[in-house]
Amino acid sequence: MENLTSLVNKIQRACTALGDYGEESALPSLWDSLPSIAVVGGQSSGKSSVLESIVGKDFLPRGSGIVTRRPLVLQLHKIDDGREYAEFLHLPRKRFTDFAAVRKEISDETDRETGRTKQISSVPIHLSIYSPNVVNLTMIDLPGLTKVAVEGQPDSIVQDIENMVRSFIEKPNCIILAISPANQDLATSDAIKISREVDPKGERTFGVLTKIDLMDKGTDAVDILEGKSYRLQFPWIGVVNRSQADINKSVDMIAARRREREYFANTPEYKHLAHRMGSEHLGKMLSKHLENVIKSRIPSIQSLINKTIIELESELSRLGKPIAADAGGKLYMIMEISRVFDQIYKEHLDGVRPGGDKIYNVFDNQLPAALKRLQFDKQLSMENVRKLITEADGYQPHLIAPEQGYRRLIESSIVSIRGPAEAAVDAVHAILKEMVNKAISETAEFKQYPALRVEVANAACDSLDRMKDESKKATLKLVDMECSYLTVDFFRKLPQDIEKGGNPTHSIFDRYNDSYLRRIGTTVLSYVNMVSATLRNSIPKSIVYCQVREAKRSLLDHFFTDLGKLEPKQLASLLNEDPAVMARRTALAKRLELYRSAQAEIDAVAWSK
Repeated sequence: MENLTSLVNKIQRACTALGDYGEESALPSLWDSLPSIAVVGGQSSGKSSVLESIVGKDFLPRGSGIVTRRPLVLQLHKIDDGREYAEFLHLPRKRFTDFAAVRKEISDETDRETGRTKQISSVPIHLSIYSPNVVNLTMIDLPGLTKVAVEGQPDSIVQDIENMVRSFIEKPNCIILAISPANQDLATSDAIKISREVDPKGERTFGVLTKIDLMDKGTDAVDILEGKSYRLQFPWIGVVNRSQADINKSVDMIAARRREREYFANTPEYKHLAHRMGSEHLGKMLSKHLENVIKSRIPSIQSLINKTIIELESELSRLGKPIAADAGGKLYMIMEISRVFDQIYKEHLDGVRPGGDKIYNVFDNQLPAALKRLQFDKQLSMENVRKLITEADGYQPHLIAPEQGYRRLIESSIVSIRGPAEAAVDAVHAILKEMVNKAISETAEFKQYPALRVEVANAACDSLDRMKDESKKATLKLVDMECSYLTVDFFRKLPQDIEKGGNPTHSIFDRYNDSYLRRIGTTVLSYVNMVSATLRNSIPKSIVYCQVREAKRSLLDHFFTDLGKLEPKQLASLLNEDPAVMARRTALAKRLELYRSAQAEIDAVAWSK
């Protein structure tokens, strides 16, 4: 049991150290899931005296007005023997054996957070007290509820304190220790009023009645202590604290506790209740109850921690790694992110991801269709053949075969293939650029760094533009080569025409008969179709070699070269990200550290069993 209380103490300290105070936040809160005891009461209700009686030491600041202006998480640790001492979370490795110094440090630490004003803060102070005279117990002392603001306090202080108290006690894991003075009407008790609002059935509220010894003569608190005036699930506990005169005379706690026991044992009205009255009984009862609650909640806390760790890791992964501080680290980070993009791009080309099949579609469908639309047979109509043959002859008709005419007919047809060749280069270029956009969107790291995303996208597109230009030159050269040198063997295999090509006595426009010209057109068409079939196979090879292959090999080569020339400020500008994202990542990392620490603590307790 003591291990469980100690476990919650450790997790609470870790919560405070890592900024989890249970406040409204966009981050998951572990603090809210931990069982705790919150001490609630109005000013001058005797709240501080109750805490000091349980501890057995004078250690809390005293004075008029609002003295407690920050939550005080008081963790009591029972030790077997040795000297009593106290430790603050904000002063690690410093032990306080003088409890007057503890009181001063509470005041000083409050002022450090709130300034020397009378403002309040929800950031808790953690105080651990080690003593053989205490029980293992953790309580949270909250600012006293008040009805009016005093000088130096804002008008909102009354509502601010109530909101803070409510934020603690409205949580279902919070046990409420409601302190009410017996010498005031219970109906006006600030503690009972606010407790009733958040716990109407009294299932997690412990009522503590103070100042019983100060009630008017002829009156007593028996009905309240027996649960007749206001029933709670747990019995009311009465305490008798030291008076102000006792405090001024420095009456020690041992004597005060003895006097308290004697008061209940010797007062006729309370004698039958004496066994469950007093600060010692209150401490033991709270310790036992807290241990039972912790034990019952540990499985749900474990489940929450495991679930939240997965969620935090997932969001941190989505947000990406933090930016390196030095220029070398930034350069490495930029190159790593760029290589991730480059790999995704290659996967699109290689078919691991979709998109590469569109390039094959250009070669298998678009290019053949474009070549077919050229309609070489129409280009080699009788009229066009006659026109080009006669124009090629010029003033002197050919003697055996119209070689110049053949060449012009073939060249005029093959040149038209340049159009489909260029269109195929442009189509593949468009697909490659489309894949750049896809790979950019699929590179999660770019979402974190929009400036780098734009720079890499531009660099990739610039490289593709250069590759397109080279590809266009190479591909058009294939067409031009077919124009510049004809395949002689094709013509050698044709049957030879032994007749002269025409009758020079006829007009220049009708010197060739239709049969002869038709044979020329058929021969040229056959040759052009052969060249078209050859180019249909060689154009894709040129495009793949100049564009697709190069995109896989060297898409970001120019970018990496230029990257090495950048100044540190220019590198930093590429890794600029939204400050809100940076803040979120830092907060998530701290919260993840807290949950992992809590997970380790719980596992250690489980293994120790």
